Amino acid sequence: MPEVELSSGTIAYEDTGGDGPVLVFLHGVLMDHTVWRKVVPDLRGTYRCVLPTLPLGSHRKPMRPDADLSLRGQALLVGEFLDRLGLDEVTLVLNDWGGAQLLLSEGRTARIARLALVACEAFDNYPPGKPGRSLVRAASVPGGLALLMNLLRVRPVRRAPNGWGAMSEHPVPDTIMDAWFRPARTDPGVRRDLAKYLTSTPPRARLLAWSEQMRSFDRPVLIAWAAQDRLMPREHGPRLAELFPRGRLAEIEGSRTLVPEDRPDELVRLLRDFMRTAADDGGQEK
Repeated sequence: MPEVELSSGTIAYEDTGGDGPVLVFLHGVLMDHTVWRKVVPDLRGTYRCVLPTLPLGSHRKPMRPDADLSLRGQALLVGEFLDRLGLDEVTLVLNDWGGAQLLLSEGRTARIARLALVACEAFDNYPPGKPGRSLVRAASVPGGLALLMNLLRVRPVRRAPNGWGAMSEHPVPDTIMDAWFRPARTDPGVRRDLAKYLTSTPPRARLLAWSEQMRSFDRPVLIAWAAQDRLMPREHGPRLAELFPRGRLAEIEGSRTLVPEDRPDELVRLLRDFMRTAADDGGQEK
């Protein structure tokens, strides 16, 4: 995978290349770009798909010790990634992790033409559900993350209903989860980065204030919400559609949080339709 050097450290990414409109796919905590492995093959060629692996626990190279890996810091890192690669008219596609929405709160939207929020954190739902709270508790105790990551080598633990088992209707293959969990299990620097993020959640009032600031984003937004999601409240879908002036809600049946895992076919259809019909600021169809 190619890499790019940013202010916080090295980010690896996949880039399908091409001259089509750019889609940048972002993943959740303790996951990497492979969460999109069922979606990208049906989009590449028509679109240039760029998939960074963010420092959220599955990255292979630790960030610099002084890196700001808070929720806001991670969002700004996404913005820096777009700048560094010179990506314009980008459609940001988020699943599970919702932190990149803070680029809107920060007014860092010059390179963002559209936004697709796919069953992701929103409003004050950071961290989401029991899995998120369990990660925060582990990160708050010396040695806690190392213990948890070793426990996640065991299939019944990783598929427990209060853990990753709650995130998808269909189990994620063990080979994929092994690759997700290995960096934080084997590299203390990666665990340090993950702990920085997990222990930096801002107060609820600040999260809600940041969400309110997103109302100024007047470009097309697709909200693709999973009907069976246990982590992202179902009411957040309509609430996000109301928040954005050009928000469009689509509920996806037969899926929990990891829509790219459970319903990649429906997600591809929604993204293609969104890209085809959403007008840019100049009124042209993409």
